[in-house]
Amino acid sequence: MENVIKELEAIVAQFQKKISAIPETEFSSKPRSDKWSKKEVVGHLIDSAQNNLRRFVVAQYDTTPPQITYEQDAWVASNNYGKIPSADVIALWRLINLQVASVLRTMPRANYDKTCNTGRREAQLHSLAWLAEDYVKHLKHHLNQVIPGSFDITYP
Repeated sequence: MENVIKELEAIVAQFQKKISAIPETEFSSKPRSDKWSKKEVVGHLIDSAQNNLRRFVVAQYDTTPPQITYEQDAWVASNNYGKIPSADVIALWRLINLQVASVLRTMPRANYDKTCNTGRREAQLHSLAWLAEDYVKHLKHHLNQVIPGSFDITYP
């Protein structure tokens, strides 16, 4: 878990600056009406962090694996990231990810194997350790959409 935490913190420190350097028109423009802008991709990463943060907290104390699902298009639409100032979106992305790192850092090792159900229609149980590793892979995948070629990763 320590490697996941260090990697997450390093990505946040490095990419806050890189994302902030993207010109506003490039950051906010949608490639197509049915595709997210780079700003909305960062918004999706905020939503992903919020959902995973809930998983990392609730699964530690719930007596049965909690079911915490995520409807990404609904979240991005509801949060209306395209209308929020870019600096605020980037700041929120940074802060929520630092909070994820903080929760992972204070998580007792005994809780790494506790599970959370991420399935909508059928159960998909994942350990908190697996979810933490997958979270960073997912983050890299989407950062490649914001700044192409940032990571050599195939996800999923």
